[in-house]
Amino acid sequence: MTTLQVFDLTVRHDGPRGPVTAVDGVSLEVPTGSTLGLVGGSGSGKSSLARAVVGLAPVHGGRILVDGREVRGRTVRARRRLGRQVQVVLQDPDTALDPRMTVRRTLTEAATVFHRPDRRARALRVTALLELVGLDPRLADRLPGQLSGGQRQRVAIARALAVEPGLLIADEITSALDVSVQAAVLNTMRDLQRRLGLSMLFIGHNLPAVCYVSDAVAVMHRGRIVEAGPTQALLHAPQHPYTKALLAAVPRLSGSSRDGAPSSGRSS
Repeated sequence: MTTLQVFDLTVRHDGPRGPVTAVDGVSLEVPTGSTLGLVGGSGSGKSSLARAVVGLAPVHGGRILVDGREVRGRTVRARRRLGRQVQVVLQDPDTALDPRMTVRRTLTEAATVFHRPDRRARALRVTALLELVGLDPRLADRLPGQLSGGQRQRVAIARALAVEPGLLIADEITSALDVSVQAAVLNTMRDLQRRLGLSMLFIGHNLPAVCYVSDAVAVMHRGRIVEAGPTQALLHAPQHPYTKALLAAVPRLSGSSRDGAPSSGRSS
């Protein structure tokens, strides 16, 4: 389990007319063993924040701490240390997975980055990872192109979990999936967090869906946090006009409150 703390973070990108501020003085915290939802529209800066946490976007100001240690440096050693603590799952599994590699090879490579188990132990680990994300282990010898979109996303989640991180960043992981499959993946993420005690930063644009898996939610708009608080408070008594607009714009998933559960299916 891992704690993430972000203090007054600023991230800028080069644009056609000069630097563009994607994240503007943002502070947030993901406490150990809990899930913080980060929600906002396209261009709000939430993905830039996630990329900064894992060292993929330049930090122009502020601090990022993982378990109290500041994230800094581009050395191999620094990246390996961060990789053992923090893993990210991205929106599109089609680009995240190598189409030439079987599921087994993908998971085996991930599982052996920091550990070198014997052949039998590797096989058992692949089976355990697939079962953990709700996939039939018999899918291990298939290529990504032979899987559904939901199955590919579950493989991407399993790969991230292979190194046993303390913090998982899920960046728009359901937005490319059909609505029925989204519900199943949300159930899987909620179950994984509970079973593994993961700390999780869950990023999305669908406020009800983000709230379903999150203990607390921060709403991001134009690079800044405009509202943050416990999940139930944001769902039932939003204060900021942008939060209210997000709720009004997106129909709720069936059973998407924290007390309900959307329907799910194995291997979706």
